Amino acid sequence: MSPPRERFDVVIVGGAVVGSSAALFLAEALPPAARVLVLEADPSYTRCATTRSLASIRHQFSTPENVRMSMFGTQFLRQAHERLAVGGEPPLIGFVERGYLFLATAPGWPVLASNHAVQRAEGAEVALLDAAELSRRFPWLNTDGLAGGSLGLAGEGWLDAHGLMNGLQRKARSLGVQMRHARVAQLVRQGRRISAVVLADGNRIACGQVINAAGIAAAAVARSAGIELPVQARKRCVFHFSSPERAPGCGLVIDPTGLYFRPEGPGFLCGIAPPENEDPPCDAADFDVPPDWFETRLWPLLAARVPGFEAARLLSSWAGHYDVNVLDHNVILGAHPEVDNLLFANGFSGHGLQQSPAVGRALMELVVHGAYRSLDLSAFGWQRVIEGRPLRELNVV
Repeated sequence: MSPPRERFDVVIVGGAVVGSSAALFLAEALPPAARVLVLEADPSYTRCATTRSLASIRHQFSTPENVRMSMFGTQFLRQAHERLAVGGEPPLIGFVERGYLFLATAPGWPVLASNHAVQRAEGAEVALLDAAELSRRFPWLNTDGLAGGSLGLAGEGWLDAHGLMNGLQRKARSLGVQMRHARVAQLVRQGRRISAVVLADGNRIACGQVINAAGIAAAAVARSAGIELPVQARKRCVFHFSSPERAPGCGLVIDPTGLYFRPEGPGFLCGIAPPENEDPPCDAADFDVPPDWFETRLWPLLAARVPGFEAARLLSSWAGHYDVNVLDHNVILGAHPEVDNLLFANGFSGHGLQQSPAVGRALMELVVHGAYRSLDLSAFGWQRVIEGRPLRELNVV
């Protein structure tokens, strides 16, 4: 095999929102002479989780660290107009602050209340509403069978995923980061270090540090270095519908059935995760939407929760992939104990876009300082994976 023709201080595998965030934070923190390279197999980004996601952010998690990461994400988005401007031109992120509304039946109310206490302790602005308060605030909502809900009052909402990703990339490039279209075929491991990255075309790139931010391809990248990463692809479908019901004040509603919906322009977006026995690992090329899902699974639930949605009409739909950490649905972040210069940021299970600013900063701190400086995210490290000790997130959408 030919020797490397180039060397970079940091090579990031995966250029979507997590990889681009890490690139930006590194470019801001490293000396000007440092070289950072981002490698992305799909430069159109049409099939990555970022661009096919619901592009939303919430503070309502059950794990304190998840709350902290998303709260930093909100802070970053509020400042992105100035932070990511290049040549005086800001990115078009379109951040809409409108809260999540988690609904609960009587059996689910204790969990909702416990999660609420965690969120409040972290400074999140959330309110518990009983069924009567829900009816007064959202008269279009059918509250039959509900004990109440948890409503985000500030900092939650949705945005333009393309706009955020493009803004991160544009700013990173302006600071000297190189971004290339290339598929990583192998990480060359020598003892406790990765010495080079081998591309599909056979070229080798020497590296100081490597960051695996490869989404659903991350397990294959890790396996090439002799590490088994418990991350699998799961298909998720999003449906866009119209309705004469305008649902004033509607945010992103999470029903006890697992149904979610939120406004999108003059219509609404909705979806639901399939039951576990219908949710196998999916092929990376599988973007087919089941033809009857909206009519048979979603429409009845929509009409039951919002009677005005009885007149819903499907406009369009698409499928994307979650990179799911099958251990506990939380990100695996940081170095594996057997390899010193390979960092992981994988298994976001649908939370990647909203956590990308905090994770990008965390990866920078691990590269530059060798430890976390801002948020202690060690709970998401490899040790729990190796020990089979899940850090379970209860609020998975």
